[in-house]
Amino acid sequence: MKLTLSWLKDHLETDATLDEIVERLTSIGLEVEHVDDKASLKPFVIAKVLTAVQHPDADRLRVLTVDTGNGAAPVQVVCGAPNARAGLIGAFAAPGAYVPGIDVTLTVGKIRGVESHGMMCSERELELSDEHNGIIDLPADAPVGTSFAAYAHLDDPVIEINLTPNRPDATSIYGVARDLAASGLGRLKTAPVEAVPGKGETPVKVTIEAPELCPGFALRLVKGVKNGPSPKWLQQRLIAIGLRPISALVDITNYVTFDRGRPLHVFDAKKVAGNLVVRRARDGEKVLALDGREYTLTPQMCVIADDNGVESIAGVMGGEHSGCDESTTDVLIESGLWDPITTARTGRTLGIITDARYRFERGVDPEFMVPGVELATKLVLEFCGGEPTETEVIGYAGYKPKIVSFPISEVKRLTGTEVPKAESLDILSRLGFEPQGSDDIVDVAVPSWRPDVDGKADLVEEVMRIHGVDNIAPQPLGAHDAVNSKILTTLQVRTRIAKRSLAVRGMLEVLTWSFIPAKHAELFGGGQAALKLANPIAADMSDMRPSLLPGLIVAAQRNADKGIGDVALFEVSGTYEGDGPDQQRRVAAGVRRGTAKLDGSGRSWAGNSGPVGVFDAKADAIAALEACGAPVDRLQIEPGGPAWYHPGRSGTIKLGPKTVLGTFGEFHPKTLEGLDVSGPICGFEVYIDAVPEPKAKPTKTKPKLELSAFQAVKRDFAFVVDKTVEAGALVRAALAADKKLVTGVSVFDVFEGASLGTAKKSVAIEVSIQPVEKTLTDEDFEALAKRIVDNVGKQTGGMLRT
Repeated sequence: MKLTLSWLKDHLETDATLDEIVERLTSIGLEVEHVDDKASLKPFVIAKVLTAVQHPDADRLRVLTVDTGNGAAPVQVVCGAPNARAGLIGAFAAPGAYVPGIDVTLTVGKIRGVESHGMMCSERELELSDEHNGIIDLPADAPVGTSFAAYAHLDDPVIEINLTPNRPDATSIYGVARDLAASGLGRLKTAPVEAVPGKGETPVKVTIEAPELCPGFALRLVKGVKNGPSPKWLQQRLIAIGLRPISALVDITNYVTFDRGRPLHVFDAKKVAGNLVVRRARDGEKVLALDGREYTLTPQMCVIADDNGVESIAGVMGGEHSGCDESTTDVLIESGLWDPITTARTGRTLGIITDARYRFERGVDPEFMVPGVELATKLVLEFCGGEPTETEVIGYAGYKPKIVSFPISEVKRLTGTEVPKAESLDILSRLGFEPQGSDDIVDVAVPSWRPDVDGKADLVEEVMRIHGVDNIAPQPLGAHDAVNSKILTTLQVRTRIAKRSLAVRGMLEVLTWSFIPAKHAELFGGGQAALKLANPIAADMSDMRPSLLPGLIVAAQRNADKGIGDVALFEVSGTYEGDGPDQQRRVAAGVRRGTAKLDGSGRSWAGNSGPVGVFDAKADAIAALEACGAPVDRLQIEPGGPAWYHPGRSGTIKLGPKTVLGTFGEFHPKTLEGLDVSGPICGFEVYIDAVPEPKAKPTKTKPKLELSAFQAVKRDFAFVVDKTVEAGALVRAALAADKKLVTGVSVFDVFEGASLGTAKKSVAIEVSIQPVEKTLTDEDFEALAKRIVDNVGKQTGGMLRT
C-alpha cells in the first residue's frame, strides 16, 4: 500500500513531520516498509536558455548557453531536442546529478568536440512520463533558479506500508489517516460524502441471481461526459504510487480505490446490451478482460453480464468490450459488494492480481458502497461534465454491527499491562468502535470497516496498538527448577545422539520421503492396506514406509548414477507398521555402498579397502545402539535377518530372547533387483525406541574421571577358532582378561583357508592397553598377553595362530 504525504494530509490535519508520521505508523501496526523522499529530483533546477546556435559539426545538435539562476556565469550545454531555443525555460541537471530515466550520473564531457556542462531534461529522463521528443517547456513565469521538483509538486514523499491481511480498513489512505488521528497524531477531516442529485431513474436495471456472492449493488448513469486526460494533480498522485494514468474516467476509479478503499468500475453505457445481471459464470464461458487476455470461467466465479454475455469478472477485472475510451459519452458507474472468498478464489484460479481484488478479498466497507458512487459521480462531473441519473441500489440490506462482549480485565490478562478502563474505551471510540455500558464487561459495536474484528482478543489488540506496544513490559522466561533438569524426552535425546554417532563414523545424513512406491514397500514387509494412502501426492508415493532402508538404498544409487559410488548414508526418523499412533517406530538406519568402509579402529580389514560387507553394517548398528545407551556387553547376535537381507550375511541384534533391537547385513540380490539398484551395498536398522531406559543408580559422590599419564599401547593377536565361534565371543574373552588394563578390542581381519582346515577360521583382533599406575615392562606385557591367550582359549577354544 503506497500513499504520498500530501494525499495523506487531505484527510489528516497534522503538524507532524515525515519522520514522526513514519514512526507512528509502525508503532500502531502499519509497518512502514519504505519511504521515498524524492531525493533523486532535488538536483534539478529551473533554468532559462539564453542562446541556442547550431552545433558546428552536427546538424541535429544545438549549443545552448543556460542561466541556472545561481548568480554565476551561464553554462554551455549541447542539446539535441528539437524544441531547444532561446528563451525556453526548463529543467536543468548539472554535472554530478543522477538522471533516473537514463540511469546516468552526469559529468562534463565533449559532444562532437564541444564541451557540455550538464543537460536540459525531458519528462522521460525525469520519469514523469514517456514523452522524450523534446525537453520540458515551462511557462514564462516559472522561477529560474528554484527547485523544479518543488515547482512541479514532485517533491511529495511516498510512504509504502506493508499491510497484514487482517487490516482491510488500511487499504485506503483515509483509513490510514483515521488510525493516525486515533493515535493522537492530528485530527481526521471527517466531512461526509455529499450526495449528488440526479434526474430520473437509471435506465439500465440490475438483477442479482447470486445474492450469496453479491449482497449489494449500486449503479448510476452519467450522460454527456467528455472523456480526456485527468487533471495534472491526479496524474501526479497516481504516478507517485506506481499507477499509469489512462483517462479521466479510469483515473477516477483508481483514485477512489486508493483514497477510500472502494474499488469501482465504469462501463461505456452504449456498449452495454440490455440490462445487467449478477450471476455465476457458466462452465466454459469466456471473457476478454481489460488486460487484453481471454479467460475461461467456471460456475464458482461471479460475473456481471448483459444480453451479449460476460462484461466483467466481479471484484477482479472488467471486460474489454464495455470499457471506456476517448469516444465514451455515457458511462455507468458500478459499485458492488463481492464475497471475499469467491473473489480470492477467482483471482487465484485465473492468475489475476489487481488492486480491486486485493481489497475485495480482504473485505471492503459495505457502508461506503453508495458514497463511493456519489464520490465518483462528483469527480466525473468535475472533470468530464455530464448529467447524472439517480443511483440505483439493489440487494443491500444495510449494515448490522457485530456486538462483541469485552471484559476490560482481558487487556491486563493478555498483555500484562494495566490500561485504565477509561483509556481503553476512549481508544476504541476514537477508532470508530461504539462501547455500550459502564460495567467491567461492556458490549462493543464493531464499525462496518473492520470485518476482521470478531472477539475480545481483537479488541485487546486494538487497545494495545494505540496505547503502545512498547509499553508492554518485557517478562523473562520462568527459570527451571534445576540447572540440570530434563528438557528433551528420552527419544529426542536418543535421536540426536544417534545422528551424531553415525556422523562421526563418516556417514552423511539424508532426509527421504515418508511415502514410497508400493513395490518397494512390499519388498520390506509393507504393502498392507493400512499403509496405503487415500490421496497420494504422486503415483509412485502410494504407501507409508515400513522401513527407512528403501529410501536410503535408492538415494545411494542416485549418487552412484552421478559418479559417486562410494557413499555412506544414514537417517533417523519414523517408520510405520499400521495406521495407529502406537504403530509408529523411531528408527536409526544406514547403508554403505562400494568401498565406503570404516571399522571402529579406522583400519581396513584387507589393507586396500575392499567392498563393504556385513561386518561394516554390524559395526554401524552397534555404534548407534551404544550411543543410545543399549548395554552392548549383553547384546546377542543371531545369524540371519529379515527376507530383504542375504540369509548367510546378515544378523539380528537382540537383548534377551524377545527384545529385538535391530538387524543388519548385506542385501539380498532380489531386493536390489526389485529396487533397480546395483551393489555392493550393506545396511542396518536399529529401533532406538526399543532400547530400555537405564536404571537410575543413586550415588553419594560424583564419579571421578581419571586420565592416565602413561602412553597407551596396541597389540595384535590372531586366533584360530572353529567357524561356529562368533567374533563377539572372542572380543569379550579378550576384554575379560584384564578389565583394568584392556580398554578396547576390535576385530580387523577374518581369514578362512585350506591351510587352517575346513572347519576353522582365523580372527585377528587389536587390543588397546592403557597403563594407569606405571609404565609396563616387557615382562608385564608378556604376562598380560599370556592372560589374553589363556582366557580366549578357555572361553572359545581358540589357539594363537603362529
